[in-house]
Amino acid sequence: MAPKVLVSDKLSETAVQIFRDRGIDVDFMPDLGKDKDKLAELIGQYDGLAIRSATKVTPTLLEKADNLKVIGRAGIGTDNVDKDAASKKGVIVMNTPFGNMITTAEHAIAMMFAVARQIPEASTSTHAGKWEKSKFMGIELTNKTLGVIGAGNIGGIVCERALGLKMKVVAYDPFLGEEKAAKMGVEKVELDELLARADFITLHVPLTDQTRNILSRENLAKTKPGVRIVNCARGGLVDEDALAEMLQSGHVAGAAFDVFKEEPAKDNPLFNLPNVVCTPHLGAATTEAQENVALQVAEQISNYLLTGAVENALNMPSVTAEEAKVMGPWIKLAGHLGSFIGQMTDEPVKAINILYDGVAAEMNLAALNCAVVAGIMKKFNPEVNMVSAPVVAKERGIQLSTTNQDKTGVFDGYIKVTVVTDKRERSIGGTVFSDGKPRFIQIKGINIDAEVGAHMLYTTNEDVPGIIGALGQTMGENDVNIANFTLGRAEAGGEAIALLYVDEPVPAEARAKLAETGLFTQIKPLEFDVA
Repeated sequence: MAPKVLVSDKLSETAVQIFRDRGIDVDFMPDLGKDKDKLAELIGQYDGLAIRSATKVTPTLLEKADNLKVIGRAGIGTDNVDKDAASKKGVIVMNTPFGNMITTAEHAIAMMFAVARQIPEASTSTHAGKWEKSKFMGIELTNKTLGVIGAGNIGGIVCERALGLKMKVVAYDPFLGEEKAAKMGVEKVELDELLARADFITLHVPLTDQTRNILSRENLAKTKPGVRIVNCARGGLVDEDALAEMLQSGHVAGAAFDVFKEEPAKDNPLFNLPNVVCTPHLGAATTEAQENVALQVAEQISNYLLTGAVENALNMPSVTAEEAKVMGPWIKLAGHLGSFIGQMTDEPVKAINILYDGVAAEMNLAALNCAVVAGIMKKFNPEVNMVSAPVVAKERGIQLSTTNQDKTGVFDGYIKVTVVTDKRERSIGGTVFSDGKPRFIQIKGINIDAEVGAHMLYTTNEDVPGIIGALGQTMGENDVNIANFTLGRAEAGGEAIALLYVDEPVPAEARAKLAETGLFTQIKPLEFDVA
């Protein structure tokens, strides 16, 4: 059955057609997002949800979304999506951070020009029949210092455009390296130095606990007299009350804001102040950007539902379409290893340690980690998946650690998972053979070579004669067909294990018969999702 996607906001017909062309069943209801009750009534039918800002994805809505796997937001901001609730539900949340980069950067530059030359006020005055040429004295951007707070995707474009305008650019960004800054042609500085030197300050950071009120009253007081401030990023980055006071005192010469702490902004301390330019969150409002993000979100949702590729996800590691092709078998292996060890563990898990060797160590380890943790957590919560598993593990206080190493053995690469509880440590290793099929290659330090089947039986015993006979006879007497059979032992006469790949679950009666022989120290039926 084809995946089913709901478009509940206004996306272009071209974007909707992408879903159809990819073989996805799509319902285009552009006004549904405004009707939360009707949306809640219908959401349970869909695997994917494509939205803009009108649709509010709340915990209440997610409770009804029993089949939902992915939410795609056409745009950067996802304030209208409860990402914590989505993660717990196992729903991937994607955005489209690159479709409107140029548009937002250009808006910031336009706002800078507008506040430098008082264009809006001059336009209003002229429309009123006045000719106040001397009233609107502006300043040039050339040779002025622009302070860029956040030199990422959009901030980087602003830096490039500003350099083209012959401005001097200083940038504050903890993640900007000296080498990258030099390549961009900007000077990397600390925030206090930027505040003291900049003639214009423009913000291009997300709203987080670290960036909230980054231009606080205290920091605004550190700015150069006559500074002009531009915010086309997020409301809440600037103390608007403090800024209004400094605009009235003249310390700040002007401001241009596209975003506000509370939106829609009906009343704001910046409104009606001289030389303050305000726009209603137009940063991404160009025909090109709206089309770009719509097409991008349609492609991303389609790629995930059809190939498993995860792009621009906010609550799980991204996996490109190319990575998905290569990593698919390894992600399955990671899930099987986690599932095996999870099914074998009855007591609370304290820590999960994962070793990646050889080619496995060169892959997207964050995604593999999620697969391992999901496999383990399914024992405790069958509804868990790669998105929700890390959340569940964190809530349980489980510590996760990883180790990477170069190839050390006969396999090109392998993964070894160790789970730590108060009572014991339990480990299993696996690899992917050239046929693309996952294999278990080590259990409890004992080397084996076992395919992964939907139904398996794991046993442990002392290495004595009669084990194979007991297993074969008991399975036969209970009409259980053995598809494959693997034995392993640490040393002659020591601990040994057997792993049977069977066609159907081993009934309790058969397991009881095996126990009656007195040959086995452990008998454990296992189930794996091999679809």
